[in-house]
Amino acid sequence: MSGAALAIEVVVVFFLALFLLHHYGDFRKQQRMVLFGTLLAWFLCFLIVFILPLDVSTTIYNQCKNDNGEHVVMMLSNQTTPNPSVSPTKSAKKVCYKPWSYIPDGILPVFWRVVYWTSQCLTWLLLPFMQSYARSGGFSITGKIKTAIIENAIYYGTYLLIFGSLLIYVAVHPQWHLSWYELQTIGITAANTWGLFLLVLLLGYGLVEIPRSYWNAARRGYLLEKTYFKAAKLMTEKADAKENLEDVMEEVRKVSESIKYNHPLRKYIDTILRKCPVDYQEKMGRNMDDYEDYDDKHNTYPSEKSLVKLHKQVIYAVQRHNRTQVQWRILLEQAFHLEDVAKNETSSSHVFVRSFASPEQRGLVSSFLYTPTVEWYWECLLRQWFYRVLALVLSVFSVAVVWSECTFFSTRPVLSLFAVFIQLAEKDYNYLYIEMACFITIFFLCTCVYSTVFRIRVFNYYYLASHHQTDAYSLQFSGMLFCRLTPPLCLNFLGLIHMDSAISHQKKEQTAYTSIMGSMRVLSFIADGFYIYYPMLIVLLCIATYFSFGTRCLNLLGFQQFMGDNDMTSDLIDEGKELIRREKRKRQRVEDGENRRREWRERYGNQREDYPARNRNTYSELKEASNAETGNASRQAKFSRSITRPERDRLELLQDVEPLDFSGDMISDDLLESETGSHTGERYLSMSVSQSRIFDDV
Repeated sequence: MSGAALAIEVVVVFFLALFLLHHYGDFRKQQRMVLFGTLLAWFLCFLIVFILPLDVSTTIYNQCKNDNGEHVVMMLSNQTTPNPSVSPTKSAKKVCYKPWSYIPDGILPVFWRVVYWTSQCLTWLLLPFMQSYARSGGFSITGKIKTAIIENAIYYGTYLLIFGSLLIYVAVHPQWHLSWYELQTIGITAANTWGLFLLVLLLGYGLVEIPRSYWNAARRGYLLEKTYFKAAKLMTEKADAKENLEDVMEEVRKVSESIKYNHPLRKYIDTILRKCPVDYQEKMGRNMDDYEDYDDKHNTYPSEKSLVKLHKQVIYAVQRHNRTQVQWRILLEQAFHLEDVAKNETSSSHVFVRSFASPEQRGLVSSFLYTPTVEWYWECLLRQWFYRVLALVLSVFSVAVVWSECTFFSTRPVLSLFAVFIQLAEKDYNYLYIEMACFITIFFLCTCVYSTVFRIRVFNYYYLASHHQTDAYSLQFSGMLFCRLTPPLCLNFLGLIHMDSAISHQKKEQTAYTSIMGSMRVLSFIADGFYIYYPMLIVLLCIATYFSFGTRCLNLLGFQQFMGDNDMTSDLIDEGKELIRREKRKRQRVEDGENRRREWRERYGNQREDYPARNRNTYSELKEASNAETGNASRQAKFSRSITRPERDRLELLQDVEPLDFSGDMISDDLLESETGSHTGERYLSMSVSQSRIFDDV
């Protein structure tokens, strides 16, 4: 198994990152460079999390070999007189069992260097440039690169200024001569310090909010009220996005009409039009006059710079509009499902009944195992208890993390709970337990931090939206955050289990991960001060999150947040409830219309297919008889008229009228062969057309 565990985890982590990128990004529409950069950033960060437990178990095994080797040498040097009856070397030696996931010497240091420095180059150099490149409205690669360089000039200039000042300071003061290793350590320490500053803020929020979210999900009616609240806010955002799109499309229309087909800038207009929605493209295409030449003397035309700006606005407006549309459909499905759960809770049949069919088709295994009865027991009975137990378990983990963050610097006695667990397993060399304990701890810390990254929203500039609705800027920004947060998070974890000698001040075998970070003793005030005492701030952040201090501040600033004891929240809940009720009635009408048409086709469709010729003859005979009996030309026209598409749509809304078969342009001839006589179909047609006209007048 030498190195096999490392290879397996590399493959698993790659597909995990690929799955998440597919869930949030769009492989078909977004640029390959954006997808590759985000995938690489997520992949490297997840690798650090998954491989670090293997590094810990390998380090413990190496520590065992070193301790036993030193002990044997000491026993041999103290042995002065040979005694064949005593074998101190064999009696003192302790067997060190190699872990199943042992990684040979020399592999992990190279692996960590490649992973760490690649992720740092991504987060500080490449991803900021790629962000500006993806957001640029340029029409060529050269134009996009030029825009990205200009936007990042200040960003990269700051790096050059700091690095140049440091070199000048070292050159002027020979006593401060620093080697390349020390300069490298200073750079790593600076990056980790920045990451630790942000890490504690996000961790303090996640340690409280994640257990509380599961506990609130177990409360009856809480999720439904929150969904109503989200519906009211999302409808406002949806309307704003549509209005913004219409304004941008109007500007595009004006520019498109002013720049004719043979204008030099027309190719840029065509590029912008391809980014517009299809219905807007059709409207603009109908209004164009491709045979009119442009007159460069009498008309004023927009510049290429203004078209670049317009192109950028179009990309943003279309993406935002599509995102709100998809989010609205998803939110409607959640609201309908939660309302169904509330109705089925009082059901005595213990069978889950849905108001609407699920939009996603269920597989054979899911249909066989997850029956309506099983669904009722899970949704109405077991789910809330499962969430409560999970919330309690996560709360215990959160308390353990907060305690360990405040006491991990104490080595005698050992107060960090995670250090106690690892040291107990280390005595028995239970490597599987060590790796599982390390992985669960890191996974919980990453969940608290990463979930906050996925949930936070900075206005509309950074927002990770599921179902392929995240824009390129947000994807790359998340990759930057992951690359900056993961290394200090792993160093913080090693400090919690006393595997970082820079913090624990113990002479122990270093992990390969800490060896590439360099000795923090180069900057002792950070190793002995900031890294130890700053994580204690997590206590204050957890208290502020528990009492919703940030939510209340945002609410006071005008950003409506979900708060149960607020009048504005109650008003938004009522508004969202009315919106959901309206959408539910609309969907119910659509389904009723489809069901009526399906029943009508099943009732009369076979006769129409079997007797088409007879239907046509009967139709002609009835029309002649009608003309002979009444002699009314207007009645003949009314009888033989075709039903247009707008009339069909209006007839669908008439709930008390028996539906017609709209499979063709004419009313079904089989209707005229009813048992009540030949005039029944005629009267039905006259009544339907008259009612459609009345509906039109209303």
